[in-house]
Amino acid sequence: MHKMHRSKRAFALTAIATVSLVAAGCSGGGDEDTGNEDATANASITINGTQPEVGLVPGNTSETGGGNIVDHLWTGLITYPPGGGEPENAVAESIDTTDSQNYTVKIKKGTKFHDGTEVKAKNFVDAWNYTALSTNGQQQASFFSDIEGFADVHPEDPDGEGPQEAPEPKAQTMSGLAAVDDYTFTIKLQAPFSIFKSKLGFAAYSPMPDVFFQQGPDTFGRNPIGNGPVKFVSWQDDVDIRLARFDEYTLADKVKVKEVTVKLYQEDTAAYADLQSNHLDFMQQVPVVSLAGEKWKSDLGDRAIDIAIPVQQMISFPIYDARFKNPDLRKAISLAINREEIASKVFFNSRKPATSWAAPGTPGAEQFACTACSYNKEEAVALLQKAGGFSGRLVFSYNADASHKDWMEAVAQSVKNTLGIDAVAQGVPTFSNFRQLINARKMTGPYRAAWQADYPSAENWVGPLYVKGAASNDGQYDNADVNRLYGEGTKAATVEEAYAKFAEAIKIVDAEVPSMPIVAVSQQSGISDRLKPIKTDWVGVIDLSSVELK
Repeated sequence: MHKMHRSKRAFALTAIATVSLVAAGCSGGGDEDTGNEDATANASITINGTQPEVGLVPGNTSETGGGNIVDHLWTGLITYPPGGGEPENAVAESIDTTDSQNYTVKIKKGTKFHDGTEVKAKNFVDAWNYTALSTNGQQQASFFSDIEGFADVHPEDPDGEGPQEAPEPKAQTMSGLAAVDDYTFTIKLQAPFSIFKSKLGFAAYSPMPDVFFQQGPDTFGRNPIGNGPVKFVSWQDDVDIRLARFDEYTLADKVKVKEVTVKLYQEDTAAYADLQSNHLDFMQQVPVVSLAGEKWKSDLGDRAIDIAIPVQQMISFPIYDARFKNPDLRKAISLAINREEIASKVFFNSRKPATSWAAPGTPGAEQFACTACSYNKEEAVALLQKAGGFSGRLVFSYNADASHKDWMEAVAQSVKNTLGIDAVAQGVPTFSNFRQLINARKMTGPYRAAWQADYPSAENWVGPLYVKGAASNDGQYDNADVNRLYGEGTKAATVEEAYAKFAEAIKIVDAEVPSMPIVAVSQQSGISDRLKPIKTDWVGVIDLSSVELK
């Protein structure tokens, strides 16, 4: 998914709602008393995760394995509350603007990084400038493209991944950022953008301690220092990442338990076995196989939690491969996929067939209908003929260390049955390997993707995914009208005007099908029997501040 992260992480899982998106769930029941406070204060809990793709640096993390950890380790200017509602200030004391172009940010005094240094305005300004600077190669650089001076620190590569060298940056810092004093900084955007404030809870906008700039991301990312409610302890590749409560944390989401171990599983069935036997305290998504006949609910009883999240499973095309440049071919393949059958037979109706280019309930996405998501054999066959057919084997790729085999095979079988193409699904052993192939532009056929909203806005389902050069535009889709309409939307003075432009852009995306939404996701989670009911954040990650022992 991103995550992708975040991919949000595009996911972008990763990464893995929203202002008015969906209610993040929590299991019912439970008393209002504080439970066993002493036991909780000394408790160690274990939650599941996957090996991060790169070191733990907010500006360079674009998938959910790392993104979920980053979200625990850092706290940003604002936070998106569980259950929806307007974003709330976190490190920010206030974020003010009179024209949606010039913003003054005041931060709370006395918040600290895990090394004991105070979080100051310059830690935001320096971090954002570092991430945006093209020569630093950070994956989340495009999140700063709204800010005045971004083009000077991140000049456009004339041929993308091609042989031409990207121009050297004209500046090292963005002209639109300035630290006024220790607790105040200003942001000037290239143009008014009324959605900008809603973005500031995403991890890429986190502050970074002075030591980060001394060490660089490679060294720092293996021993990170954040400013969140838990601090980093250790990381053993493919085994676990250990975190501990940060006792000097001063914001509302303080963590009560002493230690958190993120166990890095290669198989979700192994995690589920640990959950059933109470050796795992939280599993974010139970295996698909356990959804049949709602078996997971009978397995877990009142430990089962069903959570609505802003996530879609998709399949993306490597448009850099000449075989997939024809939009008619891409649409033919999409129309050949019977999403309703996959949702019912593979996901046992725990997920809904995608009908939109954004997750259900996303603010501003009412006009994001996906006509390419309807099963239509007749039109699919006609479009395939118009495209000149497809020769050879059509390989759908997925990462084999999570529950994707069954649905990806169902997608390939549906395409094979409908179009007569030799379509198969093939697994890549780990998510890390899978992302390496995607990042290296080495995919030779359609591949599993997902998108988890980074912040509550329809813009997040356009800009990062379908605009030229965007952080999670992994297939290198490029349409001049989409780029133009998106740009006009980001410059709109009101949210309504912005969303109208994004909807126009999505109509083009819907016609050209650079990716294929397959199912809208809800999350089936579980907890151990020693925990009181927990909450999750708006994207379904465990809210560590809600964890208490019974």
